[in-house]
Amino acid sequence: MPNGRKRIGAVAATLIALILALVGIGLSVAVPAATAKPDLETAKKQFAKYEHLAEQASERYNDAQVKLQTTQTKLTALNADLARQEKVVAAMRQQVATMVVDQYQGDALSTTSQVVLSSNPDAFLDNLNAVSAYNSQRGQVMKEFSNELDRLNLRKAAVQDEAKRLQTLQDTMAAQKKDLDEKAAKAKSVLDDLEAKARAQILSGGWTGDVPNVDASGRAAAAVRFAMAQVGKAYVYGAAGPNAYDCSGLTMRAWGAAGVGLPHSSSAQQGSGTRVSESELQPGDLVFYYSPVSHVGMYIGNGLIVNALNPGAGVRVSPLHSMPYSGAVRPG
Repeated sequence: MPNGRKRIGAVAATLIALILALVGIGLSVAVPAATAKPDLETAKKQFAKYEHLAEQASERYNDAQVKLQTTQTKLTALNADLARQEKVVAAMRQQVATMVVDQYQGDALSTTSQVVLSSNPDAFLDNLNAVSAYNSQRGQVMKEFSNELDRLNLRKAAVQDEAKRLQTLQDTMAAQKKDLDEKAAKAKSVLDDLEAKARAQILSGGWTGDVPNVDASGRAAAAVRFAMAQVGKAYVYGAAGPNAYDCSGLTMRAWGAAGVGLPHSSSAQQGSGTRVSESELQPGDLVFYYSPVSHVGMYIGNGLIVNALNPGAGVRVSPLHSMPYSGAVRPG
């Protein structure tokens, strides 16, 4: 038994020595480490990526809203036109029905009999002309009725096509809203995974100086005044005031205060004015970013814009080239 204990002790000592040796050369069994959080620079890039994707989805949704309103207006007009045409056809149908009843009750036959039986040559000719006129009138009524039926069918087809287009747009908008929510949730998750100090650093981009006074005139002055008064308010996807805005919602309301109507879509707003080069920029001009366009701000001079930047930053003043510049227009 003592020899057995010696053998066990020797084996244990050998195992301990082997484990220590393995540790010494770095072959120890690995212990899973806690998942490392991304550094600040990586987090900034992730946040910017998802914020941009969310804004793209939001502006696609806004653009679909503009198209939806146009389609709904067109469908309303088509339905009104269809209703008018249905009244025309209904009236003509009554006229045709009366004509058919008269024919089968013998009006046309009695007129023909009068032609054949008349012994007075003048009366004969008068009656013959009456029969001819009657048949011609009946043929004209039937032709007009057929034409009005064709117009009615064309209007029905137009209404059906526009209704399908409306449904397709609504389906597209539902998909875009889902996409927007997913992108916004990913952007939020990046921030939620960071400490408060790091989160504040990510959101501190943009202009940090005093809100500048802007020298503008005419309608542009009213638009700039409105936009600058919103600085500090929240950014909410799809919002157009008064307490929160997205990028195109802010510029739409600002120029609306100046009496100029703009669509709630950055890509649509790009076609709502005269194009100007960067060297020609004046306060009030709309400046667009990314390709395809998914962000818009308002130029306020001195290389600065006022814009609804993102949910973290809200409405603020930013440098003109803080995002990829793609062009500018002058509304009004």
